Amino acid sequence: MLHSARKGNDTLVSLANAGVQRNGRWLVRGVEFSVSKGEIVTLIGPNGSGKSTSAKMAIGVVKPTEGEVSRIAGLRVGYVPQKLSVDWTMPLSVRRLMTLTGPLPAREIDAALNATGIAHLANAEVQHLSGGEFQRALLARAIARKPDLLVLDEPVQGVDFAGEIALYDLIKNIRNSNNCGILLISHDLHVVMAETDTVICLNGHVCCRGTPQAVSQSPEYMRLFGGAAAKALAVYSHHHDHTHLPDGRVQHADGSVTDHCHPEDGHHHMHDHGHHHDNHDECGCGHEHEHGGHTPSSERQGDRHV
Repeated sequence: MLHSARKGNDTLVSLANAGVQRNGRWLVRGVEFSVSKGEIVTLIGPNGSGKSTSAKMAIGVVKPTEGEVSRIAGLRVGYVPQKLSVDWTMPLSVRRLMTLTGPLPAREIDAALNATGIAHLANAEVQHLSGGEFQRALLARAIARKPDLLVLDEPVQGVDFAGEIALYDLIKNIRNSNNCGILLISHDLHVVMAETDTVICLNGHVCCRGTPQAVSQSPEYMRLFGGAAAKALAVYSHHHDHTHLPDGRVQHADGSVTDHCHPEDGHHHMHDHGHHHDNHDECGCGHEHEHGGHTPSSERQGDRHV
């Protein structure tokens, strides 16, 4: 069900107990979060956990089977997809990429390219860009129409460590300049953008939520990666009171086992809990990721196809 967000506050979009069912199976359920102007919300979780589905519910691409989604009237959305469906055998310049979703005045294209630091690449062929340059081009396309809400699906994929830090710094600057809300999707379960206001861990439902811890609090990390990384990245510690079993069921802290973790089963947890797990498998996410491992640019181009 769709409602208009209430006037008089800065909330751009909110989800209340929202879920999506396909062919009798819940893709995600019991999702609750909101994004306001100037706020950064990061969705994390393993593949298939419902991150992209939740983001698509937020912007209206997917309708919820249950629950409510509220958006301000006339919400303008800028979207950076995880994959871009384009025939890369055809010549495509960065400037042409900017207008694939509709015409834009030249001055707005130039302003967006300047804002993302790639004005000098306006006439470059997209297939020749590095991973970081390509992500900046997608960001430029997303902000050119001056969105209220910017949705970034894996914005640092295919980018090396230095490029990841630079992109997060750019995203922060975009937020500060435009006061737009940002909904960021990340596959990294433990290291997130330091400027994130709220981290939400999904695995078919909301497993936990909280705020990231500044990396600068770790002297070892500072020595290894330096001050720039400490300003751009932060560690998120999971707080789960349940474990996802191999058969798909959920075991709760009291020992009970349910088919799902959703409102009807009485174990719908939306906030931090007393059980504190730092290990991926212990927290039930079932996904391992070594931070800093990125796809080389020579392999990445195939990822741009759906």
